[in-house]
Amino acid sequence: MSTPSWLVAKPIAHRGLHNKANGIVENTISAAEAAIGHGFPIECDVQLTADGEAIVFHDFDLNRLTAEQGKVVDRTLASLTTIAIAGSASDRIPSLKGFLDTIDGRVPLVIEIKSLFNGDMRLTERVCAVLAEYRGPFVLKSFDPDIVAHVRKIAPDVTRGIIAQLEYNSSSDGFLSPEKKHAFANLLHFPESQPQFLSWHVKDLPSAVPNLFRHLGHLPVMTWTVRNPEDRARAEAYADQMVFEGFLP
Repeated sequence: MSTPSWLVAKPIAHRGLHNKANGIVENTISAAEAAIGHGFPIECDVQLTADGEAIVFHDFDLNRLTAEQGKVVDRTLASLTTIAIAGSASDRIPSLKGFLDTIDGRVPLVIEIKSLFNGDMRLTERVCAVLAEYRGPFVLKSFDPDIVAHVRKIAPDVTRGIIAQLEYNSSSDGFLSPEKKHAFANLLHFPESQPQFLSWHVKDLPSAVPNLFRHLGHLPVMTWTVRNPEDRARAEAYADQMVFEGFLP
C-alpha cells in the first residue's frame, strides 16, 4: 500500500496550530481549528484513560497542561474531558472521538500513539477501533515499533509510520536498554513493523537511516519538530515533509 499523497503535500502543524500567547494551546480543538483555517494537516497525540478510552493529549501526566495533578491513565474519560486546559479560555481535554467529530475530514490527521514501551496495546486497539468509523484522511505513527507492528496486524489498511532519532535519552525513553536504543535508531525492527513512512528528528539530519529509507526504500521521510529557518532548510534538503510549530510556513 502506498502512502497518501497529502502526507508530503503541505507542512503539518505540530499538535495543531497552537500559540499559547494567544490562548491557543497544543492538542486542543482551538489549535485544530486554527490549523484548519490555514489548510494545514494536524499532528496530534493520543493517551489512554483508566477506562480504556483515548484522549488527545501529549503528556503522561496532567501537571504541565492543566491545573490538575497526577497521571492521565488514572482518570476516566468522563473525568478527563471536564478538565480545563491551562492558558485556554474554553478548551478542555478532548476525547479522540470528539476531536475526530470536530475535524470531520476537513484536513488530514497524523495521529501519534504514545507509549511506555511496556507491551500494552489497549490504546492502539482503541484508537484503531475509533478510527474504523472515521471517514476523513489520517495516518498513525509511534515511537514504539511494537505498536507499529500491532497496527500492521490489526489494521493493515491503515498507513503506519515510525518515529525515530539517533539518541534516546529523554525521560520517556531513557530507561530503554542500550540494545533497544540501538535497534530503534537503526530501524532493526523493520521486518516486523514495516513502517510506510519515517518521522525523524530534524536535528539528526542528515543521517544514513532516513537517507536509505528515502532513496533505497522509496518511502517518505517527515521530520520533527521544525521551529526555525535553519531546521526548515535542513528538512527541505534531507526530508520530504516537516512537522512545524511557532511560525507559518
